[in-house]
Amino acid sequence: MTATAPAECDLAVVGGGILGLATARELLRRRPDARVVVLERERELARHQTGHNSGVVHAGIYYEPGSLKARLCVEGARELYAYCEEHHIRFERSGKLIVARDARELARLAELERRGHANGVPGLRRVDAHGLRDIEPHARGVAALQSPNTGVVDFAEVAHAFAREVETAGGRIELGSEITEIEATADRLRLGYSSGETRTRFAVFCAGAWADELAVRAGADPDPRIVPFRGSYLQLRADKSHLVRGLIYPVPDPALPFLGVHLSRHVDGNVSLGPSALLAPMRLTRSLAWPGTWRMARRWWRTGLREVAHAVNTRRFAREAATYVPELAPGDFGRWYSGVRAQALARDGRLVDDFVISATERALHVRNAPSPAATSCLALARLIADCAGTGLD
Repeated sequence: MTATAPAECDLAVVGGGILGLATARELLRRRPDARVVVLERERELARHQTGHNSGVVHAGIYYEPGSLKARLCVEGARELYAYCEEHHIRFERSGKLIVARDARELARLAELERRGHANGVPGLRRVDAHGLRDIEPHARGVAALQSPNTGVVDFAEVAHAFAREVETAGGRIELGSEITEIEATADRLRLGYSSGETRTRFAVFCAGAWADELAVRAGADPDPRIVPFRGSYLQLRADKSHLVRGLIYPVPDPALPFLGVHLSRHVDGNVSLGPSALLAPMRLTRSLAWPGTWRMARRWWRTGLREVAHAVNTRRFAREAATYVPELAPGDFGRWYSGVRAQALARDGRLVDDFVISATERALHVRNAPSPAATSCLALARLIADCAGTGLD
């Protein structure tokens, strides 16, 4: 990783998270002679969403059949496991249970089962109350979906492996390069930052929480806007970690692009509970200035109040886990870590559910890439490179 970004390049990727690095890797694989540079605003890679999540490799159950998320998650999980095996990155196919806690949740569970089978999720099956206890002896519910192909990995470790490949292939990674100016000229796109500027033939923006702001600077429509949500996780006491073998999730609200408060056993053996979902303090003024934020709040104010209660009272947060693992008590958890989900929100207050990629002159913008973007990163990077191909010729 060099200290000074080049004045000229063929391809610039803005964003040093897992998706930006996967994209740079894919572009170099297709165009090995291209001058490729990754520009990252922070002083280290994978600092935001990539390094602060539950580490779950999703199987593709939740997503609307035919959507980008549905297709790319299933493809991406298969490719990610193969990549980790090839590069000796530790992962575990620990399996997931999505638990219907009572009969009222059975219809939603059936819809998830339908989606999962339509999306081609490997090994997905429904189990009854006895079957779920065979898989997770301490869990309770009336039925569950078992996804044996769901697993866990350290996504930051994967991102750093991508970075090594980028540099080995001749690409450059520039840290501390926060983009402040974007200007299209006759044959280049000028990217300005505090220490200078880089003129590139084409750019791909994988900027997470800053995706909308940079897209607008490049001439894109301001809709949708990124409204960051802060998710906090609790850690289960080590002497209680035996109560969770793999991943235990509740049946989520289908109207929200969040999966509910779930228990996850990480690759290091620690068990987390989370996440919460509150508007993040970062860029809060900008979020509140967006009409969609207030329209969303009017629709989901009860959900918002519950999330506030979870954030300020860890015992209440922890009681959510006891609804499907009754042996867990509020005192079994302590605060652990937090992360930010960059969620696109439309002007009409609709939370954008699918991945969104748009174009401006000499650039592509990943406008919405929340979970399962990390799982899907290799497949999504291929799609981005396909879209970028016409702009490079």
